[in-house]
Order: sequence, then C-alpha cells, then structure tokens
Amino acid sequence: MCGIVAYLGKKEAFPIILKGLKRLEYRGYDSAGIALIDGNDLNVYKCAGKVSNLEAFTEGKNINGHNGIGHTRWATHGPPNDVNAHPHVSMDGSLALIHNGIIENYDALKKELIKQGYVFKSDTDTEVLVNLVEHISKKENVWYGEALRLALFHVVGAYAIVATSKNHPNQMVAARKSSPLVIGIGADGDFYLASDATPIVEYTKQVVYLEDEEIAVLKLGEKLKIYNIADQEKTPYFQQLEVELEALEKGGYEHFMLKEIHEQPRSIHDCFRGRLNAAEGWVSLGGIKDYEQKMIQANRLILIACGTSWHAGLVGEYLIEDLARINVEVEYASEFRYRNPILSENDVVIAISQSGETADTMAALELAKSKGATILGICNVVGSSISRITDAGSYTHAGPEIGVASTKAFTAQVTVLILMALSLAKQKGTIPEASFRNLLAELEAIPEKVKQVLATNDKIEKIAREYKDATNALYLGRGSSFPVALEGALKLKEISYIHAEGYPAAEMKHGPIALIDENMPIFVIATQGNSYEKVVSNIQEVKARKGKVIAIVTEGDIQVREMADHVIEIPETNEYLVPLLATIPFQLLSYHIAVMRNCNVDQPRNLAKSVTVE
Repeated sequence: MCGIVAYLGKKEAFPIILKGLKRLEYRGYDSAGIALIDGNDLNVYKCAGKVSNLEAFTEGKNINGHNGIGHTRWATHGPPNDVNAHPHVSMDGSLALIHNGIIENYDALKKELIKQGYVFKSDTDTEVLVNLVEHISKKENVWYGEALRLALFHVVGAYAIVATSKNHPNQMVAARKSSPLVIGIGADGDFYLASDATPIVEYTKQVVYLEDEEIAVLKLGEKLKIYNIADQEKTPYFQQLEVELEALEKGGYEHFMLKEIHEQPRSIHDCFRGRLNAAEGWVSLGGIKDYEQKMIQANRLILIACGTSWHAGLVGEYLIEDLARINVEVEYASEFRYRNPILSENDVVIAISQSGETADTMAALELAKSKGATILGICNVVGSSISRITDAGSYTHAGPEIGVASTKAFTAQVTVLILMALSLAKQKGTIPEASFRNLLAELEAIPEKVKQVLATNDKIEKIAREYKDATNALYLGRGSSFPVALEGALKLKEISYIHAEGYPAAEMKHGPIALIDENMPIFVIATQGNSYEKVVSNIQEVKARKGKVIAIVTEGDIQVREMADHVIEIPETNEYLVPLLATIPFQLLSYHIAVMRNCNVDQPRNLAKSVTVE
C-alpha cells in the first residue's frame, strides 16, 4: 500500500520523483524518502510524515543526480518514523531499495543474516531484503541485479521493488509479485517507474506493466529488458496510457474528494456511454458479452470485493437476483479466500475493485481460477492486475480517484452492475419489454438527477454543522438501499472518525435501538418504493426514543417530512436506481462534517487508497 516512484535518465531526478510522490501520496503518507546517486555518492533523505516534510528536509542538501528512487509509506512492519522510512540501504552503503508489499518470512531471513554479521537499524522487512541482496551479491560474486533475482527465490510474500546502486550509476532494477509496478519509457529513452500511472503520465504514455515474478533491468542508452525469475528474457508488452494529466489535479476544488463527488454526473454517464440506448431499447456490456450465457447458466454468480466495492456488490446482488433471477452471493474477498469455499467450473466469480490491485481480491480470484471457475472483473484502472488475470470484464471509466474515501468509483461500480443486471434479464427474458425500456430511460436520466442532488449541497452543509460533534450515528435502509446505508456509515467513519454503523432498517430493533437517544443522529433512506411504509414505521420507532432523524426522501414527500428532524430530497426515479442518488447526500454530509472537524479529508489517518497487502 506504499507508493513507489523512480527515475533513470538524463534529467535531474529529484523534482520528478518529488512530484511523483505527491501524486502517489494517497497510497501512503506515514513517511517518505528518496535516494539519489550523484557520481560515486549515494545520498538518502527520509523522514516521518508527509511528502511535504521530506521536501522541507531536503532543502539545502545535495539533491543532484539522474538516478533516483522515492517512496511514500503506509506502515506494515514497524511504526512510522525516520528510521523505518524507505529507502533502505545495505549495510555496506552501496545499495538502496524501496518496496511495496510484505515479506512474510522476513524474521527467519533476518536471523540468518544476523548470524552472518549483519546489523539492522530498522524494524522493517525491507531492510532485511536489501541486506539479503547485498549478502548474495558478495557470496556469489554477482552484480546486484542478479543478486536480487536470486534473493527472490528465498522470499515469501508480495513485493514491488526498485533497487539502485552507486556501483552501477547508469542502471536500475525492478521486480514485482502481487504488488503493482509500471514502467514508462520516454521519447528520449528515459525510464520512469511507479506504483501506478499517475506520476508517469506527465512524461510519457508508453508503459509496460510488470507481471508477477518479472524482473526489469533498466540501463541508460539501452532498451528495457525483462526477465522472469528463472532468468529467461521476455518481450516487453507496451501499452498506451489513457489517463489525462488534468484528471490528476483538483480543478479548483478544495479537496479531491469534493471534486470527485461533483464529477459523478460525468463519471456515471461515461460508465454507460455506448453501452445502452433507451430509444432503440438495447444494452450491451461488450467486455462480458461472450460470457453472458455462461452467467445465465451458472450455478451462481459470486461477487467478491472489499470495503466500498463490497457495498456496490450488495447492490448488484439485489438487482441481478430481482431482475435476472440468477442466484448471487456477495463475499468479502479476505474471508472468501481463507474459508475453503465450494467452487466449481459452473460458478462465475466477479471481482469488483477500484484499483484492480486489491491483494485479497486478487488472491480470491486466483483461488477461484484454480478451482475451474470463470473469473470476471469490474475495475476502474486500465491495465491493472485484476483486468489482466480475469477471463473478461468491464471497466467503470470513472477516471482517476485520488481521494482515499471512494465516491465516484462506488456509483460507477453500481452503474456497471445495473447494466449487467439489465443485460442478463433481457437475455434471459425475465423482464417485460416496457419495464426494460423504462429502466434504460431512467438510467440515461440519472446524471442530470445527480446534478439536482448536488445542488442541495448548501442545505446538506447546514445539516452537517448540526451533527459534526456527534460521537455515534446509525444509517438505515431497506432493500437495495441497505448497502447505501452501509456505505454512508463507512464514509463517515473513514474521514470524520465518528463511529457509525449501517443496518437494515428492520434490524434496528434487534440491538442498535438500545443506543438511540436525543443525541444520536439516525440517517434513513425513506424513498418511495415497496418498503416505504415499513421504513416510515422504523422512523416512528426512532422518534419514540427521541432520536434525531435525517431522512433522504423522494421529492415532494409529505409523510416523512412531518416526522423527521431534517429531510433531503432526491428526484423521483425507479426504485432500482435509488442507490445512485441516495448515496450522494451521504457523501456530502461526510465531507462537510470531516472539514468542520479539521480532519484530513483526502488522506484520513491509517488508511491508504490501494490496499495491496493482506
């Protein structure tokens, strides 16, 4: 979950790496560091805190060099401090290495190296790795790139590694297993490396994504060379980046999260653009078209995901089962992979991930693949690991999401799942033509309706001010709005640090009702639909216990308005599409409450955007 940036070329490395670290800081912001080779000197600067701390720390120091590696950390082994920050340097001072991932057998390796006389300064698994490379290099009398390859045979775990040595100032070596690493090649032959494409797109759009157990050797003036761990040379597969630089900037918004909330009319439209036509009455997800019959005939569809993506999967479960009448199960990827699930070639497993790099989701996919199941993916990042391992899938086309708390990725994932449900229902004949066309028309209208919800921002901000000092909150919903309640609670927890829980509205009576008093805000999705009267009864139960009710209602609602302390209206839409509108007020409420509490909205404590470790 750390961010890696490296550069080897003709330009000064420091400004390129520093800018790249700032772009990758959403992946980790506990500490940061940089190593630069200037002639025969290896200069390493690192400190706890954000990249801005590193920038201040390097003022007045020697930051020259055309070969450099940088790292922004989300701590796994050892607390975030100056010593544990990356890069880590070998005991002889010649080799510097940065690492994203976890070396699971680091303790055993460390004990062996201590027997060989190695002394360790940090608590990290990465320092073990860099000293292991040095040890093998000296023992086998090989250069550090070959030593790294040999070292990886002894390593158990996940890694994205970039290493550089003052003894080889015109070279750099990188390796990958289960953690992402992309290499960009500039028109002038310069090399750019990073955990994802965001630091690279400014300089080149020609990239190579390293595959598992591949090692890249970069040398000035020569072409990129890639080998597998068995030392067999492979032909690099070049791809073109689709990310635009403007998408990585705040665009005048105070925070990336606020920008991304307001981008949802566009991101939802981009998600279904070219995939449906209400006038002509068709929907088509090209990426999975060849697998639709397999999905229809499957024993079950298993949606696997983590966090916000899991909530999107729950929405998908309601819609696919109701519309297409196909059995769906939604699983936490982290639990699915360890509970010895029953899988067969008649199952279809669909992974949902914004980054396409989530470690638990990747591992769950690999398990499903080993059992013969068909594996599909729904992700946002083109060229990501999930998109490469799956048989087929659909991109959400949400664009880069920098804020750690997911917003537009959630609504894009839900949109893809709605399209999937409609397509499967149409193919299976489980939806009347009139209903099908109505849903297509309603979905086409959703971006404009999201704009209407965003226009209520000022009212939502006033409500946020009233509840910014709450210590607990409940979120309630029924049907496909229940996952929206879960997502709303997660957003509040993530960025404002207020304890919040989402529940099916009827389940409130089975425990959470004991917590309700005059100080607790209860956020309820009470839109028109099959469960409306039941939700109204749940609101009455809350009010009988003096709870504060903030209700999301359908425009023009009177009954709930008379009961609730606050109402937020959303435009009328088909009940299946309510999640796309009802989640917007919860995103804005969480955002404003977090700002009012002086929380770091884009980089909440202890969290990172792309969870590439277990």
